[in-house]
Amino acid sequence: MLYGRLDGLREQTSRRLAAVLLETGGTPQARSERDTATAMHTGHLAQYSAVENGLCFGRLDFTDGQHQHIGRLGIFDTEGDYEPLLMDWRAPAARPFYLATAANPDGVLRRRHVRTRRRDVVALDDEVLDLASAAPGRSEGLVGEATLLAAVSASRTGRMADIVATIQAEQDKIIRAELNGVLVVQGGPGTGKTAVALHRAAYLLYTHRRQLEKRGVLVVGPNATFLNYIGQVLPSLGETGVLLSTVGELYPGLKAVGTEPAEVAAVKGRLAMADALAAAVRDRQWVPREGLDLVHEQHELHLDRQTCADARGRARRSRRPHNQARPVFEREIIGALGKQVARKLGAQFLDADDVADIRRELREDPNVIAAIDKLWPVLTPEQLLTDLFGSAKRLGATSRALSKQDRDLLLREPGAEWTPADAPLLDEAAELLGEDDRAAKAAAAAKRRRDLAYAQGVLDILDLQDEADPDVLMAVDMLDADALVARVASGEYMTAAERAADDRTWTFGHVIVDEAQELSPMAWRVLMRRCPSRSMTVVGDIAQTGDLAGTTSWQEVLGPYVMNRWKLAELTVNYRTPSEIMAVATEVLANLDPSAVPPKSVRDAGTSPWHRQVADGELEAAVSAAIERELAEIGEGRLAVLAPRALVDRLSRGEEDLESPVVVLTVGQSKGLEFDAVLLVDPQGVLDESPRGLNDLYVALTRATQRLGVLHTGPLPEVLTGLAD
Repeated sequence: MLYGRLDGLREQTSRRLAAVLLETGGTPQARSERDTATAMHTGHLAQYSAVENGLCFGRLDFTDGQHQHIGRLGIFDTEGDYEPLLMDWRAPAARPFYLATAANPDGVLRRRHVRTRRRDVVALDDEVLDLASAAPGRSEGLVGEATLLAAVSASRTGRMADIVATIQAEQDKIIRAELNGVLVVQGGPGTGKTAVALHRAAYLLYTHRRQLEKRGVLVVGPNATFLNYIGQVLPSLGETGVLLSTVGELYPGLKAVGTEPAEVAAVKGRLAMADALAAAVRDRQWVPREGLDLVHEQHELHLDRQTCADARGRARRSRRPHNQARPVFEREIIGALGKQVARKLGAQFLDADDVADIRRELREDPNVIAAIDKLWPVLTPEQLLTDLFGSAKRLGATSRALSKQDRDLLLREPGAEWTPADAPLLDEAAELLGEDDRAAKAAAAAKRRRDLAYAQGVLDILDLQDEADPDVLMAVDMLDADALVARVASGEYMTAAERAADDRTWTFGHVIVDEAQELSPMAWRVLMRRCPSRSMTVVGDIAQTGDLAGTTSWQEVLGPYVMNRWKLAELTVNYRTPSEIMAVATEVLANLDPSAVPPKSVRDAGTSPWHRQVADGELEAAVSAAIERELAEIGEGRLAVLAPRALVDRLSRGEEDLESPVVVLTVGQSKGLEFDAVLLVDPQGVLDESPRGLNDLYVALTRATQRLGVLHTGPLPEVLTGLAD
């Protein structure tokens, strides 16, 4: 019945969309309403298709004899009394499905978990919450224990799955936390941090849609691989308008594919870089010691040092960004040069119009333009950073912010590829420089004039085609040239997420940051500019910080923006990592931070993690043999080979992605991901390669849901002595 109603909604929406698309003409308001309706119906169709699998996953039977099905979206009986056939999992009435226990049943007699494959029911799991009927020992267990264990034990697919059917009580409280303020979700590996963050995005859009729909929700991940891994979760929850992005992608058009030493990235990530960039911009506002000579129409002119300094001071006092202050500087320089030209021509013989002509000619003189460009150039963020990092002299202007050692690390050859650590610096530079949009505005105005003239020509031709019949309604009777240009220029309706992706200055209604411990202080500046309301969900684990520029304290990175006005929520249960693997990882965590409390695993795998030492010349053969053995054990699951960067290319098996049976990754690339089995190669190399070696080793050990093996050519690190030989 539910799928029949879903099919009916899909068909009904398709007909409405077709009808809207067939409409033509109308007033500007009618056209706007048509665009809105088109977007709404298109969004609904995408939503209905995304929730097809696992539409209904539960049912609540209440003590008063009523029952309610729980699913991915709300469906109502429109042919009857509009009773809910399916309750959206985010609705307040659905909360007992995640929170009710035998000790506190909240009116629930029985909770049923429904597992489906497409439209077929494949399993049912009932929890009786009535104390008279409940089985001993089940009253305080996991919500939907059988369903939960089936989900975490199932083979991975290379894509993250939603947990909507198995949300636990501690996760539900975080998902439904209030919108305002900064919420930090701290949790160890396997606690479901990422899943909770994504479900929180879906919940906030459902609960605060009017508030968030216009500004949108941003989900920030550590890299493109991670974003691809989580990309299907929100559509499966019925939300298709959330922007998924890395910090680098928030700077439109940037391709940050370069690599650099960790020490260089760490310098770029420090807050001192904000002062360094401000100093670099000031350095480009030049005042020549001896002044500047130039020629204008056979007149030799001179800009003395004081004139240049006064013009610079006036422009700086405008408090505008560098490029936007340029017109102020230009006006002062043109004024000073204009007075010189007037004196040479005889100022007493010139009127106001003559002086205006002189200034106009000066503005158009290539020599004058070149002089002003030397003194106050229009700069792009890319140009500013390229010139700064390519010149020891320009880096010297940042000496108050950066040490000599830091400046030497930043110096690089011109033309070097942009790196991920450059992205926040480019964004900071864009804030300092601003955009000189005078040329863009002039070009847009010229284009509009051309479009209007062309549109009027089209209407004139149409009007001449049948001027003999005055009763025929012509195009010119329904719209003029302005309306025609607006109709053509309006284009396709774009969601807030689509508009935000191309707009560096866009601010979001809510921002969710995953693997947040890896962000540098400069990256946090970027995110805070994107969210002036400070409505954020920050998800991470300090123990897994691998980046040298990353954080070891939430207060340290959040304090400059919200002081101590942030809330901490902790996830304590490990649903992913079996106890056998977690026992090995806990030894690493104890060496990393003796005070840290590891998350408690909810299940055993029945298989002990193992290690094997091989000769260096036999490493590739040993890895290949181990891969074949592990694949035979996990069947249709996914296996990750994690290795130091120097070994990844050596062990790579060619074209592969997360949906391949085997993938070879660095530990950094595997953050936030999970696999059925993990083969860790050269753990000592991981320790030696990473600036935070124990952190990365801890990450590598906790990616597996079933099996873990370690291959090494040298001695096994002491922290891994718990592995079976």
